Amino acid sequence: MMNQRGDRSPHLAWIDGILICSVVMLLLYHVQLRFTGYAYTPQPTGLANNLQQLLVANYRLPDLGWLTQGLGLVSWFGFQWIDVLVIIGGFSLVVSLEHQRFLPRRFLGRSLGQVLWPFWTVVWLVYPLLWAIAIATKTYFPPAWYLFAGLTFPLVYTYNSDLLISTSANWWLMSLILSFVVSFPFLWRLLHRWGRMNLLLVSLVVTVGYRALAVYVLRGHPTYVLWDSPASSQPFALFLAKLSIFVVGMVAGSAYLQRRGPAYWPPGLAIAIGLGLYGLGFGCQFYYLGWIVSDLLVSAGLALGCMGVMQWLAQVDWIAMGMTTLGQYAYPYFLLYGLVVDRVLQFIVQGEPAQYLMALPVMVVGTLILAMVTDYTSPLLRRVVMGLLQDLDYVLSRTPKFQRRVWKLHVGDQVFYRGEAGWTVLKVEKLWDEQEFILCQVSDGQRSLWAKEEDLRPRGK
Repeated sequence: MMNQRGDRSPHLAWIDGILICSVVMLLLYHVQLRFTGYAYTPQPTGLANNLQQLLVANYRLPDLGWLTQGLGLVSWFGFQWIDVLVIIGGFSLVVSLEHQRFLPRRFLGRSLGQVLWPFWTVVWLVYPLLWAIAIATKTYFPPAWYLFAGLTFPLVYTYNSDLLISTSANWWLMSLILSFVVSFPFLWRLLHRWGRMNLLLVSLVVTVGYRALAVYVLRGHPTYVLWDSPASSQPFALFLAKLSIFVVGMVAGSAYLQRRGPAYWPPGLAIAIGLGLYGLGFGCQFYYLGWIVSDLLVSAGLALGCMGVMQWLAQVDWIAMGMTTLGQYAYPYFLLYGLVVDRVLQFIVQGEPAQYLMALPVMVVGTLILAMVTDYTSPLLRRVVMGLLQDLDYVLSRTPKFQRRVWKLHVGDQVFYRGEAGWTVLKVEKLWDEQEFILCQVSDGQRSLWAKEEDLRPRGK
């Protein structure tokens, strides 16, 4: 989910297929939940009671036959695809580093930019539009403090990003995404130092232990549950609650680079094992004790099952090409779908079943179009902002290039190059880049190179 695409192999088109499926299912989940007034979320009251509630809630949806009813039942659990995105994020980060030397500083700079610039693009472009809509329709618009928090994120946010939820309900995940980006260099080091299985086992112990603490001591509940508990969902918004899920993706990615692991299983085997794990996790999510392991089982099962299906579909060239093309828009799609859903339900659907059914495909396709616009706009906005910052730095900088030269270089001068004696000036070139600067060709008798004026010092000084 962190845009770590690189020059992705066509053999990995199935990853893009999973990303597309995940963000669309999250959109359907969000729109269904909002349209029905949160008619159903999993409760820790047992499997039988939840199935009964689920059937009652499903009747609140427009009925066009078994297809819409079946899609409605599946969409109630669309939140489960969040953890699939966490697995794919860990997998993709590892695979993107194939044949590269891992430099933590460079990785963090690149990855944080890939996460934050699309987010800022959406926020900076959408807020003026939301303000115009609010003025025209006399509807809710976030107060100034919430606007400031969104515009400056991640400088200001809570564990579950309450400040951001006031604008778009799915943005609470931004803090989770950033947590995994920042922790990845440490986990990458442990992956190579400890080995795949040791890291996986330790992460399982940490995650299971923390989730048990979150349920029974911190008194919280999973983020997808509406339940009265002292800490609400905040303990489960912390990245420790999903650490092992992310590590599962990293371990699978490491195995893939060695031509082994689940990615090389036959699709039928992956689907069968995925269904088994999903079934166990599905039942666990309706019990307090099950909250400790349900997300891991469900996400692993969904990821395996979806992988098998997408690998099978990707055998068709034009489908694989479509997956690869659309997959690059998955992250901006995720950033935008909450905004699209909320405004369409508020201004167009307005509780009408017929309008709801007509709006569903419009929201799915419309969000994709907006994601394409965001993907195109984000690099432009980044260049503009960075260019302005560079110009500001150029004006305010007090480095030697802005100071008056007190000596003049000539061909044949004996100079020190970065403190090293024995260099002779062979050639002097005067260049311009908004301001005059000097380049000199110098030689020590064995080497010859071009040096900037500030790197040289005349002999005897």
